[in-house]
Amino acid sequence: MIYYTSDLHLGHTNVIRHCDRPFSNADEMDAALIKNWNDKIHSNDTVYIVGDFLFRAKRPAEEYLSELKGKKHLIVGNHDKYWMKKTDMDQWFESVSPMLFISDRNRTAALCHYPMMSWPGLSKGGYMIYGHIHNNTNADYWPLIAERDQMLNAGVDINGFEPVALEEMIRNNQCFKQKHQLDSDGRI
Repeated sequence: MIYYTSDLHLGHTNVIRHCDRPFSNADEMDAALIKNWNDKIHSNDTVYIVGDFLFRAKRPAEEYLSELKGKKHLIVGNHDKYWMKKTDMDQWFESVSPMLFISDRNRTAALCHYPMMSWPGLSKGGYMIYGHIHNNTNADYWPLIAERDQMLNAGVDINGFEPVALEEMIRNNQCFKQKHQLDSDGRI
């Protein structure tokens, strides 16, 4: 099975406040994210981490990676370059790249940490799976993302703090976009 996740920010205390995450501290957040991951992922599952695996963590990346099940692929995010320098990436990841094009159950997807308005496969129904923006809907680009069903945020902040399969991510993104479209129209 194939799963997606992004912007875990393991070890990052300030992300709790910035994204209004329901945790009292980084240790509690890390424990919940690891538990949620391992409750869902099996050793033969593939997980695409679409950037920002950890940031400002006191623990080394290897400690987190050793606890997480599955075959991991990293799409490099803006906060990954710091910990990557100190980690044997070949030991922990099947692949590491800034962008990746995959097929998931006969559906194509472009994976990049940053949301792109155009990508290969767009005209044929392909998906753009991204991270980076967490649950932020205040930026000028949000209306452009909200109107495109093929743009899917893999971030934990809108996907129940767990890796998700493509169908789950589609549903979660539809719900998130509908809720925030209603908010901006003043109907909630």
